[in-house]
Amino acid sequence: MTKKEIVKVISEEIGLTQLKTKEIVQKTFDAIVDTLVTDKRIELRNFGVFEVKKRAARKARNPRTGERVDVEEKYVVTFKPGKEMEKRVRDLEEEAARLKAAASQPQVGNPAATSQPQQSPPAAQQSPGSPQVGTYNNGSYASGTQHTP
Repeated sequence: MTKKEIVKVISEEIGLTQLKTKEIVQKTFDAIVDTLVTDKRIELRNFGVFEVKKRAARKARNPRTGERVDVEEKYVVTFKPGKEMEKRVRDLEEEAARLKAAASQPQVGNPAATSQPQQSPPAAQQSPGSPQVGTYNNGSYASGTQHTP
């Protein structure tokens, strides 16, 4: 999901214009970044904790040449999900496992379930000539711009 999609969902949900919602979302992101720069940590209850940590200098290897290289120390942003987020993701995993187990068991008493192959839903309608977002197109993923071969 992109920031633009988040703005659209929120604006429809609360009834603000997309322009005003975009401003609010951007201000929220800016506040998170500013807090990380000044305080090195921001905790958002039921969401998670962003923290700036120093990654120590280390030796690495260039995968192309095999040559050893020195990597300097640097600051990185880490994220630890909150309990609510972890619970919802865990529930998603459990639901997927439950559906997979149910699909692998033969369905007794339903001859249509074994004799009819399942068809995938029809593809979404798009204007002619436009690449489908998220599909492989001319050797690269479509990003909304036209690529010439």
